[in-house]
Amino acid sequence: MVSAFIGLGFLVNQMPKIDEGKSKVVITINEIGLDVFVYKPKNYRGDRMIIVFHGTLRNAEDYRDHSMEMGDRFGALIIAPKFDSERFPTWRYQRGGLLDAEGKLASPEAWTYAFIPKIAEAIKQREDQHAMKYWLIGHSAGGQFLVRAAAFQDTGAERIVAANAGSQLFAHREAPFGYGFGNLPESLSSDDQIRQYLAAPLTLFVGTADNKPDEYFDDSEEAMKQGGGRFQRNKASFEFGQKLAKEKGWKFNWRIVEALEVEHDHEKMFNHPACEHAFFGD
Repeated sequence: MVSAFIGLGFLVNQMPKIDEGKSKVVITINEIGLDVFVYKPKNYRGDRMIIVFHGTLRNAEDYRDHSMEMGDRFGALIIAPKFDSERFPTWRYQRGGLLDAEGKLASPEAWTYAFIPKIAEAIKQREDQHAMKYWLIGHSAGGQFLVRAAAFQDTGAERIVAANAGSQLFAHREAPFGYGFGNLPESLSSDDQIRQYLAAPLTLFVGTADNKPDEYFDDSEEAMKQGGGRFQRNKASFEFGQKLAKEKGWKFNWRIVEALEVEHDHEKMFNHPACEHAFFGD
């Protein structure tokens, strides 16, 4: 394993490209060093990158390892950043740091969502592939992070794939932030903000057997209003957003993709044939 440091300044351009196979680099954003687990497949051509977001166990290295088949399949560089629970508790990871630990609105530059394009840019600079396109995929807590990022952050990604997210951000103001756009300032909860959310390139990728509670299931009152399982919640959020966009005449750029008979298992989701459709469509 090769370890290297990547900053966001001129030093990046002086570093060698990432080695083929598995490695680890450190990317520093806002003076925070992130361990980033990397896989470069043999068929990588410098044009595709997939950034993978782990679940609540914060096991980014496992996610990298379990994404290697995706890398080989799509000829994509796999990038799996680690957001440890000490520095990135729920309010800062799953909820992106939009509101701080005291529930106060944070500056957009401090949002964890804002790390996404910076991670991508650091890797593109390191690879000297400034036109490289990238896709995002997250499972469970990582899926929650990406659903909410789609609402508030221009990620620069070709597609945002939220797999088996345990709770959804519904496109309305009736539920508080985390579950909807309620309790947010007008600038972040307006019809225009919701319209932009529905126009985001978001895929809800869900296993049809992920339909019952487990150890990490969000069974809070607001979450249970969304449905009794992750499958049901994903379907309900998609259908609500689709209906609202049609009523308003807004662009709707979401899609929902099902992995038949798959439960709450990121490796099975990533390696499922439907994953290609989740990323690239028809």
